[in-house]
Amino acid sequence: MQAAENDEASGSRVAEVFRAFLHLGLTSFGGPIAHLGYFRDAFVVRRKWIDEAGYADLVALCQFLPGPASSQVGFSLGVLRGGGLAGGLAAWAGFTLPSAALLIAFAFCAAALDNPVGEGILHGLKLVAVAVVAQALWGMARTLTPDRQRIAIAMGALILASIVGGWLGQVGAIAAGAVAGLFLCRGEASPTSAHPAFPVSRRAGIVALVLFAVLLVAPPVLLAWTGSHVLAFFDAFYRSGALVFGGGHVVLPLLENAVAAPGWVPLQDFLAGYGAAQAVPGPLFTFAAYLGAVSGVVPNGLLGASLALIAIFLPGLLLVYGALPFWDHLRALPRAQAAMRGTNAAVVGILAAAFYDPVLTSAIVQPTDAVFGLGGLLLLVFARMPPWVVVILLAGAGAVM
Repeated sequence: MQAAENDEASGSRVAEVFRAFLHLGLTSFGGPIAHLGYFRDAFVVRRKWIDEAGYADLVALCQFLPGPASSQVGFSLGVLRGGGLAGGLAAWAGFTLPSAALLIAFAFCAAALDNPVGEGILHGLKLVAVAVVAQALWGMARTLTPDRQRIAIAMGALILASIVGGWLGQVGAIAAGAVAGLFLCRGEASPTSAHPAFPVSRRAGIVALVLFAVLLVAPPVLLAWTGSHVLAFFDAFYRSGALVFGGGHVVLPLLENAVAAPGWVPLQDFLAGYGAAQAVPGPLFTFAAYLGAVSGVVPNGLLGASLALIAIFLPGLLLVYGALPFWDHLRALPRAQAAMRGTNAAVVGILAAAFYDPVLTSAIVQPTDAVFGLGGLLLLVFARMPPWVVVILLAGAGAVM
């Protein structure tokens, strides 16, 4: 009898988690930083699922790990409130599915834009990408490179990512940034506080971390034997999700290298989808669903969208689930904090390289493009317009041009 009541209470909490995050998934515009503000208001201030200090600790953990920070925070809050993994998955589904569905619908309607007005709209969405990435780059540079040491690390990462290119240049820049941070970014350890009691055992955490590593290493090995394109497709999105440090916009160069460079998705469609992703609520990582749907090679359509969506989110969720039982000890280590400062600075350089190529080089083809791109940036930064408003304005301007 008692067990049945406990199961019923657990199921009720999981349903509560899904409803709360579905509402946020339908209304949370503005990107990952804005999402963290929405979460704080919903779950710290109003619902009191977690206190202020515990929430700050959780945000720090998710910023420390690669992956989509706001989705990782939401997943962890679902684990906390829902009593385990089911609650985390309910939170992720509620927050993610609305924007994924909208971007898949956009992918299926893209063929209707194969005319002069449609091409103008798609070009306007490329200009949205210019404005949004420029805003993200400026904001991240101010936060993550506040001193000469980290500016130098960012510049080194920019040069390395530009010269080497591809995922090797990006991963190399992140690794070099971590090493440089150990020597250049030492300082007083960040203050710590009590961590909330997440219902995740150390054994479950270890299993999640091992699974993360296996899925990162095994697909390239199996791919060499089998040549399976489905496996290559999964690996491209999983690896992109596993290597993202610093927020959702940083996934842009990784995905561009993974799907646009080999020709799976034409670059113009890639940038148009990235622009459209700014107009929907929820996490930016759902851009992967669009890419999976429009892929020119199988899997594509709804199957490709589903596989891409799961693959890109899976590494970040495995990492945060595995790290929750061990976070208190790790975050207190000064050397770990120094390495992360260097990594975050390197991310700024990687995003700067991606901002030039492919964003600027493919979107700015005439002087009026530069004017509209700068106008979109000014609307975002100084007029503080929501991104979806800028999307409508620049898409309309593209159609008129």
